[in-house]
Amino acid sequence: MEGKIFIVGIGPGAEEYLTLKAVETVKDSDYTVGSTRAIDLFADVKNTIAFNVKDLVDKLEEGVDLAVSGNSVSILSTGDPGFSGVLNSVLRISTEKGFPHENIEVIPGISSLQLAAARNHIQWDSANVMTFHGRENIEDILEVIDNGKITIALPSRKVKDMAQFLLDNGVSEDRPVTVCERLSYPDERIVATTLKNIASSEFTYMCIMIIGPKNCP
Repeated sequence: MEGKIFIVGIGPGAEEYLTLKAVETVKDSDYTVGSTRAIDLFADVKNTIAFNVKDLVDKLEEGVDLAVSGNSVSILSTGDPGFSGVLNSVLRISTEKGFPHENIEVIPGISSLQLAAARNHIQWDSANVMTFHGRENIEDILEVIDNGKITIALPSRKVKDMAQFLLDNGVSEDRPVTVCERLSYPDERIVATTLKNIASSEFTYMCIMIIGPKNCP
């Protein structure tokens, strides 16, 4: 019996942003692997394997092992699996364990980046789209920050640290910045101000930064 892995995008966090495909896939799977917050979005789920930041890789390996044994396994990924998601990790682990990639199906979800663009009426296919999740090297943003486009970024560090990094590297303190915090949740907050103000403000880790182009009024 061949197992199957579904890498399921769960959207930005609220249940209403789950796709019908995601709900049906989890319902039909033998096992579901994900953070407790992600698993709790689903009303109909069988066996669960919850992970946190510290044991993420171990739990992903456990999920792949279950698929190798012939089970159907849904692995939940915040937002879309292909953007700061678990897609690459699952593919790597599957290769190491000899699980065929043709038995892996990716179910896309709505990224918080997409929702941030929608909330702010941004045609995001013409923006600089960047993620720094899990990355210490954030210098890449300096290569595009002044190219005349809006920059939409998932910060790696605290939002104020990213803002201070830009200030330290010559970006004007008056550059317009919008921070979208906890999008889709009841306490969602959108703050539009300047880079200088963001550098002295506190936000949770669940944020998107939208940085206006150079010379933007």
